[in-house]
Amino acid sequence: MKLTFYGGARQVTGANYLLELGPDARSGSTTKLLVDCGMFQGSRYAEDLNYEKFPYDPAEINFIFITHSHTDHAGRLPKLYKEGFRGKVVATNATLDLIRKALPDNLRLIEQEAKDTGREPLFSLENLEGVLNLVQGVDYEENIELGGGLEVKLHDAGHILGSSIVEIRWKNKSEIRNPKSENNSKHLYFTGDLGNPPTPLLKSPYYPNDADYVVIESAYGSRTHEDKAERKNILQKIIIETIQRGGVLTIPSFAMERTQELLYELNGLFNDNKIPKVPVFVDSPLATNLTEVYRKHSDYFNKETMYIINSGDDIFNFPGLKFTRTTEESKQINDVTPPKIIIAGSGMSTGGRILHHERRYLQDPNSTILFIGYQVKGSLGRRILDEEKEVKIFGEKVTVNCKVEAIGGYSAHADSEGLLEWVKTANSEGKLKKVFVVQGEEDSSLALARKIERALEIDAVVPKQGEGFEL
Repeated sequence: MKLTFYGGARQVTGANYLLELGPDARSGSTTKLLVDCGMFQGSRYAEDLNYEKFPYDPAEINFIFITHSHTDHAGRLPKLYKEGFRGKVVATNATLDLIRKALPDNLRLIEQEAKDTGREPLFSLENLEGVLNLVQGVDYEENIELGGGLEVKLHDAGHILGSSIVEIRWKNKSEIRNPKSENNSKHLYFTGDLGNPPTPLLKSPYYPNDADYVVIESAYGSRTHEDKAERKNILQKIIIETIQRGGVLTIPSFAMERTQELLYELNGLFNDNKIPKVPVFVDSPLATNLTEVYRKHSDYFNKETMYIINSGDDIFNFPGLKFTRTTEESKQINDVTPPKIIIAGSGMSTGGRILHHERRYLQDPNSTILFIGYQVKGSLGRRILDEEKEVKIFGEKVTVNCKVEAIGGYSAHADSEGLLEWVKTANSEGKLKKVFVVQGEEDSSLALARKIERALEIDAVVPKQGEGFEL
């Protein structure tokens, strides 16, 4: 078995991992599968990487397993189809429903960017529809037989709705011939993005105990989140202070999971009279569509959330909340006198309606911009968070006079301690041979790798782009 890293290596985005098993002794064929096929994001260089041809032949890929529906894990699926992929796309049913909503929105942004830069769009509607015809939805813990002694299971990653840890089980020859023989199979786990429990909506991640190899994310590999119990208090404090100043609280929020978690928290704060009732706008057609998917798949929620829903409380709706789909509705938000709260995409301020609100309110000292998700290096959100006093939006220079706040506890990613604990559990049987640390900025990945090596005395590698390893 060979594992090669074609994205997510020494960078947060572009997750794309190739696993090759074979050749089979009888047929001579090699089974090739991918885990994830994400967009590179965060800078012009990263975006240029999306236009490069895949470094393998997509027509030879038999299966692709998608850990979750975020663009940096699923965004290049139509491009894979465009370049010849006709295998099977496997993910949880919730992930596929989210992808069906998110990819058309991605296409719209891609077409606009292509128009602005004079490039051909990265993929077409035909490519998008083609790859969606290849999907297979599965449940958590469902055993997927790929043949040749290869089995796959998806486990709950607790990151966003439907997110998965991908377990690859590779049987030895004796097991294939005699299923009752001693179990000496190997287990390889891809964490995808690992959740940060406890979360307002989702269950905790799955913790394996029999790993031989692990591919683990490291977005927060060098950092520790603040106490989860404090995050709601911090949110409440920021809202009250902004309202008292008569300002606008602008929240760049990922349409998926962050927005739904935030609505859950705001619903609770309003119901408990912890904050004054002010207008709240979700200014994102995509977030509106995705919230409908969350309603549909409430069986993925944790017990506490299900209890609240069963008690009759609509966690995604409360007095003063308005979802704005049309451009005209979005413009009308400006007519509403502050104080008010505006939640809009994109989460890293790389596009979308949040830019219009930032251009308007970043200059206002009474207002606040609040970041509740990871801001990749090079993004506008990261530059604002790093306290740049002037930024460019739509080609205009905008002075940052508002308060800039961040709540790391809302991150859907496990922090350094959470990641280490997951690896420790994965090594419970003491057979973990190697850990591959990915999906983080280089210093973050290296920090987590060193931490794993010190704590567990296990080889932890931070692979380079295109680097392959025999397992």
